[in-house]
Amino acid sequence: MVTNPVPLIVDVHAHPGRCFLAGLDDADPLTRALGGADVVTALAAARAAGVTAVTLSTVADLLVLTPDTERGLRAGRQFRPGEAAADHARQLAGLAAVVAAAGMQIARTAADIRRARAERRLVVLVSCEGGDFLDGRLDPLAHARDAGASSLTLVHYRVNEIGDVQTEEPVHGGLSRFGREVVSECNRLGMIIDCAHATFETTVAVLEMSSDPIMVSHSHLDHADRHHPRLLSADHARAVASAGGLIGAWPAGVTSASLGDFADEIVRLADLVGVGSLAIGTDMDANYRPVLTSYADLTALVELLARRGLSAAETAQILGGNALGLLARVAG
Repeated sequence: MVTNPVPLIVDVHAHPGRCFLAGLDDADPLTRALGGADVVTALAAARAAGVTAVTLSTVADLLVLTPDTERGLRAGRQFRPGEAAADHARQLAGLAAVVAAAGMQIARTAADIRRARAERRLVVLVSCEGGDFLDGRLDPLAHARDAGASSLTLVHYRVNEIGDVQTEEPVHGGLSRFGREVVSECNRLGMIIDCAHATFETTVAVLEMSSDPIMVSHSHLDHADRHHPRLLSADHARAVASAGGLIGAWPAGVTSASLGDFADEIVRLADLVGVGSLAIGTDMDANYRPVLTSYADLTALVELLARRGLSAAETAQILGGNALGLLARVAG
């Protein structure tokens, strides 16, 4: 059997082609402002770069987000009744349509990814970024799982009913009572819990509740001389890793000015928690000043990590092996 010459690549958090806009028409204000969705082209680029699984992430608080000079993004208003659920349903339906149009499949389990790897195909993982669409109910989570979602990012920029976010003042004191119910339901459904954007206190409470390991899909270690609320303290990172979870290295301008800087940040994180606790979460096409702007850049990243002393096996773990292991543990 011929082996694949490139390592398994699984992107645990991304928005290729601005996938959260899928299903909107050209006259929609969001389409005009952001340039519309081109997911099929983005998926073709990922396939050409040798990626096996790329995540298409919805954005549950999309309609209420507004730019903020100090915090980047925040909720500028409250949702109208039923608005969050309706827009999230539009996003899930839009993703399903573009995946079908691209002639691809949604992967629900690690077995799906292994099969795609063997057949040299690209498959899609679906993630819901923010539990705002739940509106305080658990039923929509099962519907999202039925639509192919394999992970839930509990919170995003809006303070929802689940827990506190890194970029706003705390409201719940960590994970809310409803948030605890959401954690249990994710465990029951076999969905990975993602604590990106969640405060340390929220994350610790999730770790105490969850029967499965979790991930922080896109973040990095904080810096004393250039603090940012979206980054993790050493204690935060260690807590996730010590419970068997993963941290998705995030190629954002928050920590890096170049792809070389990003490689340095990966090594810095690996030195703290070990390569077995790392993944890649590119945040593609929705990132802040990204230093990885194309999946083709992953080839250069592999070379940069080798120069910094990581073995091919260690890099393979980070690029996809660890993510595959977490999905296998949680979803089968």
